[in-house]
Amino acid sequence: MTASPARRVAFDVIRRVFEQDAYADRAFRAAAAGLDPRERALAQRLAYGTIHRVRTLDHAIETLGRRPVRKLDATVLAALRLGGYQLAFSEGVAGYAAVNESVELVRAAGPQRAVPFANAVLRRLSEGIGGLVEGLPESTPAEAALKHSYPDWVLDVWWRDLGADEALALARAQNEPQETVVRVVRGDVEGEPTEIPGAVRVERVDEQAMAQGRVWPQSRGSQLAGLVVGAVDGERTLDLCAAPGGKATQLAGEVVAIEKHPGRARELEENVRRLGATNVAVFQADALALPDGLTGFDRALVDAPCSGLGVLAARPDLRWRGEPLPELQLALLRAAAERVRPGGTIVYSVCTINADENEAIVAASGLEVDPIGDEWPAFRHPRRPEFLLTLPHRDRTSGFFIARLRT
Repeated sequence: MTASPARRVAFDVIRRVFEQDAYADRAFRAAAAGLDPRERALAQRLAYGTIHRVRTLDHAIETLGRRPVRKLDATVLAALRLGGYQLAFSEGVAGYAAVNESVELVRAAGPQRAVPFANAVLRRLSEGIGGLVEGLPESTPAEAALKHSYPDWVLDVWWRDLGADEALALARAQNEPQETVVRVVRGDVEGEPTEIPGAVRVERVDEQAMAQGRVWPQSRGSQLAGLVVGAVDGERTLDLCAAPGGKATQLAGEVVAIEKHPGRARELEENVRRLGATNVAVFQADALALPDGLTGFDRALVDAPCSGLGVLAARPDLRWRGEPLPELQLALLRAAAERVRPGGTIVYSVCTINADENEAIVAASGLEVDPIGDEWPAFRHPRRPEFLLTLPHRDRTSGFFIARLRT
């Protein structure tokens, strides 16, 4: 017996993420090349789900396997995590298949002496992991972080900002796959229109349409941020953190797109060309040290680097590596203010749900708030109606904080 192609791919992705610190999306693209669509979808669900739930899985492995995970061979641990995920969280997967194919992954990758141990632990997991996970409490942030598999600090932040019920709903939502949405660049797309103009909900991304620049995968929350900029023909807009280019290529008028990192700047240029955004000029530069001539803009977009707490469903490894970046966010916002003409507007958007990176940065900037809650009432911030805040558990899209400010 050998493991299925989907499980082999998931196993490879899990190992690369936790042994090589790889990004899950990039590791998956490389590992899944050549899989048929059905196997690819299963592989992604298993890989991403295991990475999402790894803290809870490790707790179960230690409790039922009676050995600290830090003492396990990396190959064995990856197989136990993958098998445990299927047994505890993956509906429609037969328990015997989860156990047997995980054992085969150990047998194929070694060490051989670990095969009996892996088999024994997986059988204990098959008997007990469901009840163990179901019985984990969630009445405090620390308990919820273990049950739903997040670092403690993330649940501390959500508990503080949203309250217990909302924090728990958000934690649950970001362990599940989200809708697939594309932005229609040109032509017609088969799918379900949404309340965001140009955003269409689809079963899957049409790879050919994407390669031809007719669609761009982009969540409704992300597209909303681009729309709030309000760029129009005849005006100049500065996008300070532009890669990979989803929002920059939404904007009308003359757009100057800045990206600091050379590789991401090349990717940005490729995407601009593919999407036919001839109005966008790409500059590889540090947004905090731009040439003096780049000034006098009518509008700016600061889609700042952040902890990413609104996109954890789509980027499963981010919860284990992300961190707040308030100093950088404030510096970028102030840099934008220096480049926008008096009376111009700046949109500050971050894909996180954390008041320390959201409302606090706006307050520290000293810029005048231009209220936008009435323009998009469905996405109005629950506590600060002058801002927008998309919430994965409420809006079924990625989480974005969006503010529009005036210089």
